[in-house]
Amino acid sequence: MLEIEGLSSRYGRIVALDGVSLRVADGELVSLVGANGAGKTTLLRTLSGVQPAAGGRVRYDGVDITHTAPRRRVQMGIVQVPEGRQVFGPLSVEDNLRLGAFVRPARGLEPELQRIYQMFPVLADKRRLPAGTLSGGQQQMLAIGRALMASPRLLLLDEPSMGLAPRLVAEIFETIVALREASITILLVDQNARAALAIADRAYVLEIGNIVLSGKGSELLDDPAVQQAYLGL
Repeated sequence: MLEIEGLSSRYGRIVALDGVSLRVADGELVSLVGANGAGKTTLLRTLSGVQPAAGGRVRYDGVDITHTAPRRRVQMGIVQVPEGRQVFGPLSVEDNLRLGAFVRPARGLEPELQRIYQMFPVLADKRRLPAGTLSGGQQQMLAIGRALMASPRLLLLDEPSMGLAPRLVAEIFETIVALREASITILLVDQNARAALAIADRAYVLEIGNIVLSGKGSELLDDPAVQQAYLGL
């Protein structure tokens, strides 16, 4: 579904990505792990189109989208859940969800809303409240639900477990697995490398803008270099 070849991106003179190549097959859950500043978020932002590519190529379903506008990428099925949730605090929970469907016709969204409420019952209970009043875990559920309202085929998840209590982290990762089982292709970035690798079909390790390791999630979980650098073993 997704093929990245030699992708580079910069912030002024600072090189954030330097020739990154990876692939994500239809239906896969692929995890990307690495230290802070490795370029993980930049890679997702470049894939969603909000960060320009300085070189290389991105293909989605065989179509070159390297310079395609972000809105068009959402219409094609590429949707990002950003780091830090970034919900619209003053707006209600339901308005946040409806904004996730901005590329779809306004009518006919009720079944999709009900599906999100069934997935995250707490959002149904708080649907009329301002999103800014939700807890961090509830805001993460809202951010994922908002992305699902766009009917993604490829979901880009940026640090979904950041700042959450262990119990909520487990719930979020259970949700991610359920989404994969619902045939949504997922590219996951998370500082919780152990959990990210444990649920991944395949995984990549990014260091200072370069892919340095790749393989099955279970293989990287058992790799001594990965254990020492990212798992504290």
